[in-house]
Amino acid sequence: MGCDSWKAELDTYLDGELPEEEMRVFDAHVRGCPSCSADALTRVQVKRAIRVAGKRFTPTADLRKRIQKSIAAPPQRSFGLRWTLAAATAVALVVGWLAASYLVSRSGRDQTYSEIADLHVATMASSSPVDVVSTDRHTVKPWFQGKIPFAFNLPELQNTEFSLLGGRMAYLDQTPGAHLIYDIRKHHISVLVFQERSMKLSASWGENVLSPKNSPFNMETWSQGGLRYFVIGDANATDIDNLAKLFKAAS
Repeated sequence: MGCDSWKAELDTYLDGELPEEEMRVFDAHVRGCPSCSADALTRVQVKRAIRVAGKRFTPTADLRKRIQKSIAAPPQRSFGLRWTLAAATAVALVVGWLAASYLVSRSGRDQTYSEIADLHVATMASSSPVDVVSTDRHTVKPWFQGKIPFAFNLPELQNTEFSLLGGRMAYLDQTPGAHLIYDIRKHHISVLVFQERSMKLSASWGENVLSPKNSPFNMETWSQGGLRYFVIGDANATDIDNLAKLFKAAS
């Protein structure tokens, strides 16, 4: 299949809508084809720009007040009926608020997961996936000093199947963070670390969150020591979990 045929399915690949086996084949092609990797990176950047633009227009508190006022029950002559209607309205508002909060929280998690997946795909598609190339954690960790507003530890990989390839800067919610690349049996895994208090919707993630269903990648995320960690890649869930455990122990 020529590159034109690959590019025809590139958006489907980036959206994670291909079958699992096709995702693996496509991933290998994108990593080895400069033309497709550049096209993938461009499309990822466009998708992220569209999402950022979409965040600029959100409902205001004033709009919510106007909606509540418009659905408020009109005055009634009967005190009992008036109380019943008021109670029903209050219950409806509480239920609506809880439902809206849940949907906002879920959509926030889904959006953050999508952005993390985009960072992973864009890095894998890049001709220069890391800015500091080294298998030595004592070389990679100091490289981030002065570039990000926090410190973190990298795990010891001796007697494990994991190998460190290097690291680069990453940004999420306009927050600078560290992006580490690990390898296991020819599968690449991204580990992203951000300062949690600087991130939006960080509280909605909770602890040890796994990737959404029907995702082309396996992922774990957790909070530790004021930092939010994301481990994501096309390696199996056990490998993702084992690398996450190494980071938890190192921190």
